[in-house]
Amino acid sequence: MLIGYARTSTVDQLAGLEAQVRDLTAAGAEKLFSEHVSSVVERGELERAIDYVREGDTLVVTKVDRLARSTVGLWALVQRLEAKGAGLRILNLGGETVDTKSAAGKLMLTIFAGFAQFEREVMLERQREGIAKAKGEGKYKGRAPTARNQSDEVKALAAAGMTRAVIAEKLGMSERSVYRVLAA
Repeated sequence: MLIGYARTSTVDQLAGLEAQVRDLTAAGAEKLFSEHVSSVVERGELERAIDYVREGDTLVVTKVDRLARSTVGLWALVQRLEAKGAGLRILNLGGETVDTKSAAGKLMLTIFAGFAQFEREVMLERQREGIAKAKGEGKYKGRAPTARNQSDEVKALAAAGMTRAVIAEKLGMSERSVYRVLAA
């Protein structure tokens, strides 16, 4: 059985998620798991997909970066699947479909995963260089301090007896931000 997994980092990337679901369905995935979550936090749907996989099944994704940010992380997932007698298929890896059920597929996955990790690290280096340059020129200010801009509202709601959780939800900020405003 083919089990599909689709992921985007944010809800704003709905079209990307829909495209992944379309491609996974076209590839024959009979069961789909999808989510909007960064790859650096717990991915509940990925865990459910891996739990769902049985011996002989194949987990299918459209791209390697939907699963892991590093070669080591990718291989940890492959090993979990292999321990269950399952495989991994990546539909678009350098224009090729790669399946870890073959030795050649494992070799290709290793090579392409290394390139994907390299590409990500180069992008992050460039991003850091750009931020450092912008800071040096006084152009980089960072994200606007939204919680501080709403500090009067936070204090007024707290004085009215609202809990920090309710204040955070009402104003669209984290509870941590509410704590910081009230502590200041």
